[in-house]
Amino acid sequence: MFLFKPKKPVLNEARSETQDNVDLEIINKMNQEFAVSLDLNETLKTALQIIIARLEAQAANVFLINNKIKKFECIASINQDHLEEYKLELTDGVMAKAVDQRKCIRVGNVRKDVREIAEFYFDLDNKTNFTTYSVLCAPLIAANDCIGVIHCLNKKTNEKLFIEDDRKLLELLSTPAALAIRNAKMAKEMVEQNKIQKEVEIVGEIQKSLLSSNKKEPFPLAGINIPAKVVSGDFYNFNDLGDGKYGFGVADVSGKGIKSSLLMSKASSLYSCLSKTNFSPANLLTQLNNEICETISRGMFVTMLIGIYDKNTDELLLGNAGHEPPIIMNDKNEFSNFNEAGPPLGIVSKTKYQEHKISFKNSSMYIFTDGITEIKNPQGEELGSIGFQNYITKFKDKPNNERLQMIIDNVLNSKYIQKDDLTIVVLDT
Repeated sequence: MFLFKPKKPVLNEARSETQDNVDLEIINKMNQEFAVSLDLNETLKTALQIIIARLEAQAANVFLINNKIKKFECIASINQDHLEEYKLELTDGVMAKAVDQRKCIRVGNVRKDVREIAEFYFDLDNKTNFTTYSVLCAPLIAANDCIGVIHCLNKKTNEKLFIEDDRKLLELLSTPAALAIRNAKMAKEMVEQNKIQKEVEIVGEIQKSLLSSNKKEPFPLAGINIPAKVVSGDFYNFNDLGDGKYGFGVADVSGKGIKSSLLMSKASSLYSCLSKTNFSPANLLTQLNNEICETISRGMFVTMLIGIYDKNTDELLLGNAGHEPPIIMNDKNEFSNFNEAGPPLGIVSKTKYQEHKISFKNSSMYIFTDGITEIKNPQGEELGSIGFQNYITKFKDKPNNERLQMIIDNVLNSKYIQKDDLTIVVLDT
């Protein structure tokens, strides 16, 4: 019969099991707290406080990967100052190693570790007035995407050195922290997107206010603008100049998005202001071009057609800066174009534009942007100039503002797919 003494590890195992239960409780607590927190700063602060307390670490911080600049950025830190001032290379130090290997890395003693790791921390310590002895670094992995690292420094013991159990624990704690940080980041981005969307909607409303309103009573001019998105790169403006004269302008800014809409707002504001005192289309285009050339971004431009209609003489004075040739329909339902044009605005400064006088009686002229003729059906076929003329003929007897709405509605109801702004201005004699 053999007698065995109880093994000492039994007590260690009991203590380990107790500690495991404590750690499991900590992880559950983290999951519960993080589930209700969508504030990134609050999430980070809570995560670091829990981790520092459990690991008895002297300091801890979170570095997230900034994919735009390809660097680590410190966005939260406890007990280590000035880190937010530095952006670290993705190839530097133990952080790079943790991300590359996708596991928690322990540097038991920085001064005895490999040279490149030691030099990294000596350099960082000099910048932050901190002395690093031992390091734990866990990658933050959520949805199979590494978004950064949790970085712990120095155990609060006499040796100041982390042990292997600390590494395993941080690896466990980093999982709920990574999910919480990812959720908080997404929430923050959604708030920013909603804020931007709200601002874009405000820009859209401001743009609409810059367009001339159609008159209820008979008026020779009417316009319509249907943006492809919230904001538009097209604009039009018309007004009664008195003495039987009417001024109008239609423009299309190159490109799409906020940048184009801001240029559109500038161009429309300039036109609205300058057209009140400058009744020459050529001079007005020259003036607008010089103003726009001063601040326009490279590669952008504005096409624009400006005109003045004199009801007393049945004449039109037109100036065109690279805009689509307007379509003219006479009382015999015959179509023609005005094709004279100079370069778009914003390309060559000090360009001298020309203006042309044409007879205009018993006719209608349609000034439009290329969104209407280049709109495509599901088969990829463009409406084109002929297709547009067919709709003009179909609704020619309707009042001008109703006519334009009916043309647009019928085009879109015919399954043409709008991908660009649709803008039309009509002048009837």
